[in-house]
Amino acid sequence: MTEKTNDTAAAIRKNGIATESNGGDKTGAESPASPPFSWGNNRRFNAYSDFLRKQYGFRLQKLSVNAGFSCPNRDGSKGRGGCVFCNNSAFNPSYCEPGKPIRNQLEEGKEFHAWRYRKSLKYIAYFQAFSNTYAPLEVLKKRYEEALSISDVVGLSIGTRPDCVNEEILDYLARLSEKHFVHLEMGIESCYDKSLQWMNRKHDFECARRAFAMAAERGISTGTHLIFGLPSQSREEDLRQADIISELPLQTLKLHQLQIIKDTSLEKEYALNPSKFHFFKIEEYIDFVIDFLERLSPSICMERFSGEAPPRFQAGPTFGMIRADKVIQIIEKRLEEHDTWQGKLRPRENSVIFANSF
Repeated sequence: MTEKTNDTAAAIRKNGIATESNGGDKTGAESPASPPFSWGNNRRFNAYSDFLRKQYGFRLQKLSVNAGFSCPNRDGSKGRGGCVFCNNSAFNPSYCEPGKPIRNQLEEGKEFHAWRYRKSLKYIAYFQAFSNTYAPLEVLKKRYEEALSISDVVGLSIGTRPDCVNEEILDYLARLSEKHFVHLEMGIESCYDKSLQWMNRKHDFECARRAFAMAAERGISTGTHLIFGLPSQSREEDLRQADIISELPLQTLKLHQLQIIKDTSLEKEYALNPSKFHFFKIEEYIDFVIDFLERLSPSICMERFSGEAPPRFQAGPTFGMIRADKVIQIIEKRLEEHDTWQGKLRPRENSVIFANSF
């Protein structure tokens, strides 16, 4: 282990993030095939929801917030038009309006979710729309702390881009995480510069590496997203990202299949060049995700396995009426049938298991 890695691990421990050693250089395939697995339960992947419930003793429900931020590739500082796939209306709940006070959004969000998640006792304010660290620090403080002032809101999940964080912001988030749950979700969508360029991201993968390292040095828990099926990369390249992601100091991962959403530049490109796109069928996607999971570090918690947008926003092939929770059920059944699990094909490693407390 290098001196730099030791420093990062020390910073993680200082902020309530525990390390767990799996020891040795044996391969994951030599791990016991029967549960419980290294993440402490019988499920065959490391589920983020299970981690939160185990850590805090109750369900934590995310409440989306639209705080009125923009992005550097929308406002002209880096570019215009945003990412090719981006239409925030496709995933923003109806109660999220940028002109509405954060307090009102969160109170309405609690009411919105109350009928479905009656056992949710505490909430995480999810700053979801656009880039939620893309503002002066004083503006960020005001909006984050307004959210944390709401009854039963115990933490923040902050969606942003790796080029929209700096040392000043990360230092503040590290201080905030000493008293509250704080999770920084920095979407990258791909580990390949050619794909980032195609998506109009306006940053490269090295920028993401630096951002995750800076956050880890301060003990801030982080997560990211990947989109599978981009026309700019092959299935083999999609799969190879399991190894790349596993080497980053992050704690959570969301997976999405490529979807064509209305009112995006991707919709226009698809209409002009449909033969350029090769979409996953649902069975193919399930098999691919399992291959990916087998190669992914068991220390990374899985937040999502597939994307979901209302039918009125869809402009290309979809999985039909199969919802994201059904996709998870199919994946779990297939993992059981094949007697496989997350990280089975990875070398056993010194895993970092985060336990950000509030």
